[in-house]
Amino acid sequence: MSGKTEMRIERDSIGEIEVPAQRYWGAQTQRCLSNFDIGWEGLPPVLIRAFAFQKMAAAQANMNVDVLDERRGDAICQAAWDVLDGKLSEEFPIRIWQTGSGTQTNMNVNEVLASRANEILSGKRGTDGEVHPNDHVNRSQSSNDSFPTVMHIAIALQTHDLLWPSLDQLHKALLQKADEFDGIMKVGRTHLQDAVPVSLGTVFAVFAQQVATGKKRLEEAWQRLMIVPQGGTAVGNGANCPPGFVDCFIEHIRKLSGFEFCENPLPMEGLATHDALVEFSGQLNALAVSLNKIANDIRLLGSGPRCGIGELLLPANEPGSSIMPGKVNPTQAEALSQICAQVMGNHVSVTVGGAHGHFELNTYKPLIVYNILQSVQLLADGMRCFTAHCVDGIKADEDRIQQHLDQTLMMVTALAPTIGYERAAEVAKKAHREKTSIKQAALALQVVSEEDYDRLTSLENWLK
Repeated sequence: MSGKTEMRIERDSIGEIEVPAQRYWGAQTQRCLSNFDIGWEGLPPVLIRAFAFQKMAAAQANMNVDVLDERRGDAICQAAWDVLDGKLSEEFPIRIWQTGSGTQTNMNVNEVLASRANEILSGKRGTDGEVHPNDHVNRSQSSNDSFPTVMHIAIALQTHDLLWPSLDQLHKALLQKADEFDGIMKVGRTHLQDAVPVSLGTVFAVFAQQVATGKKRLEEAWQRLMIVPQGGTAVGNGANCPPGFVDCFIEHIRKLSGFEFCENPLPMEGLATHDALVEFSGQLNALAVSLNKIANDIRLLGSGPRCGIGELLLPANEPGSSIMPGKVNPTQAEALSQICAQVMGNHVSVTVGGAHGHFELNTYKPLIVYNILQSVQLLADGMRCFTAHCVDGIKADEDRIQQHLDQTLMMVTALAPTIGYERAAEVAKKAHREKTSIKQAALALQVVSEEDYDRLTSLENWLK
């Protein structure tokens, strides 16, 4: 009949089931589509990419230790390359919300690679052929050690490809602004109230240091991402994993990924707990805290343009209001701040997931990896946009800055060591009461000469 989807029969240990004939997946994937029809959050592409690396390294290791013949092994590797090349991107429809071990995703990958390998060997698509999803693609493995290994690989790939470059770009841009604004003295603020003057360049240098320190924290946590539990199989004791497999797997995954992964000396730890991932998420959370501070300070310093602080001039990227003509809003700062809120929420989920490692297996793996990968992606994209569309274009409104300096009462702090705290307070109160400058009040009370006032409140005195 016209429009009717052609089906084929696939089999697993439960029995037979119809699968769309054009699809590479098999019975377990098809069952999952109805059993876990939950939400819309699909598997991040980087997770599938990481699985392709893992299955290829496993096939090569299995061939090395003579538990998989070259004909099947080479076909599995070729199928994995097809995944990496994006040729099978439509074959991974399973959503994040599934079994806590990630078994459905592992079997989805096993079935697709087996089906494609069979097509390579015989021209016939499906899992009923020379290559079996469990016996060959999943040889020497379990979902319980493969999925957490893939979690580490995926997070490492995402961090290396996206997060490091964005962090470096933002850090560089902030340092450039710190240099550009060096020597510009502005009113400092504590408790949202006027405080003694600070250098605008130093303000941006602090931002830059926050970003640099955030990267250092992540780099330290990154080292523990390199420890993978492959070889632990079902409960961490290596059942059905042949001697030499793990060493060969580590050698191949290093070559394929370019990262220095290493064997977990106690694989059960990598199955039962995900403390390393909770730690990494925690450092993403700390970075989000820093970025939120930076974004908020910049948008507050740029508030106005006439009735706010207005010391920074932010790029006018787009109209800010559908009803107020001429309004321009700090949209990049707002977007980054929202991202930070999401990352903080993600870390709560990761923390809860990490806390639920019951006995020999943590069963919150899909939740943990999804939230960390989303956090990495959002932070990387957010910093990239914030750098290009906000930080790079920030200017200092020096006239406005000087106006605030002339008005602030806290200039009196520079006089206190000379005239004493009580007399300085009297000067401040007089200036505030009479709405004059500190200089005018100090000269009126004759507590210092004009020459001494200028010397005590000079730029060099504040920035020494």
